Amino acid sequence: MKKKVIVGLSGGVDSSVAAYLLIQQGYQVEGLFMRNWDSSANNDILGNQEIDNDVCPQEQDYLDALEVAKKLGIKLHRIDFVQEYWEYVFEYFIKEYKKGRTPNPDILCNKYIKFDKFLNHAINELKADYIAMGHYAGVRFNEKTKQYEMIRAVDTNKDQTYFLCQLTQNQLSKTLFPLQSLEKPEIRKIAAEQGLITADKKDSTGICFIGEREFTKFLQNYISNQPGDIVDIKTNEVLGKHIGAMYYTIGQRKGLNLGGMKEPYYVAAKDIDKKIIYVCPASDESYLLSNNAIVTEINWSLDLKQYIDNVEEFECTAKFRYRQPDVKVRLNKIKDNEYKVSYDAIVKAVTPGQEAVFYLNDICLGGGIIDIVE
Repeated sequence: MKKKVIVGLSGGVDSSVAAYLLIQQGYQVEGLFMRNWDSSANNDILGNQEIDNDVCPQEQDYLDALEVAKKLGIKLHRIDFVQEYWEYVFEYFIKEYKKGRTPNPDILCNKYIKFDKFLNHAINELKADYIAMGHYAGVRFNEKTKQYEMIRAVDTNKDQTYFLCQLTQNQLSKTLFPLQSLEKPEIRKIAAEQGLITADKKDSTGICFIGEREFTKFLQNYISNQPGDIVDIKTNEVLGKHIGAMYYTIGQRKGLNLGGMKEPYYVAAKDIDKKIIYVCPASDESYLLSNNAIVTEINWSLDLKQYIDNVEEFECTAKFRYRQPDVKVRLNKIKDNEYKVSYDAIVKAVTPGQEAVFYLNDICLGGGIIDIVE
């Protein structure tokens, strides 16, 4: 019998082509559309340019997914994870912002929704052998180590292993990534050749499953304004006012409203308790640079001992944000799933709350939360 695959059909071109490719590979394919956000139930009003649209973007995505499913001749299921997304992703997201940290909702969504709730529903309820997503990444089984390895996509500009760093061996063993060897223009070409409605559809941006928002206004739906001073970190001079330190992230330049200055300023540090944003001028970025970070809650996607001679202290590469070039790092174990990460290269704006993701050549080893920057 053909192996059954449930594809996360999102209404975008990537998942559409993923479904097509799996059909061509001989799998029994069905689609599953997820709805994870409800603007009215979640008080998503401020900063939501789409609130008065006749058809909300998520519903349009469903209609597009339905058209793709019809064109490919596959069944499309639909499920709501609105409550789960709120509990497992959004509450943590807001809690971290209140602390002045900058979490990554895409990583949380992959960990708790797509590769947990979605996967379990597909396997247990829809009786699938595998799930598949339109991510730019790959999975291969290493016969020598007997482990599943998550590998980078050929399209390095689109590679999404950074966002998948929390996946486990069990999740990888049940997941297919059909787009690993393709670049974006090839995917659009395939979609056009197959007459898929999503061929020229713009890529989704913004917050995972929420969409594009005026970010500061969006956060004000959930975190009240807490005005304070914008202070030059070097001179201690008050340069302006802000409406809430938690709305800004390290390295941010836009939105500070520091008019009349000779040069741009960047957010260098924040004191949430004192409601102060410290800034530095573009001509002196030393306050944005660091040499070490403490990374906690690390998920290793595979057994490190099969790949690293000494897991207490080793070298690899890391990304401290998406699309950042790899940086050579040294890891020194502090305790289980917590390491001191040192780097010689100049790295700007390493930010608490963000994810540090580790690589050994093309293999994504896993990632954890940047807790302290030194």
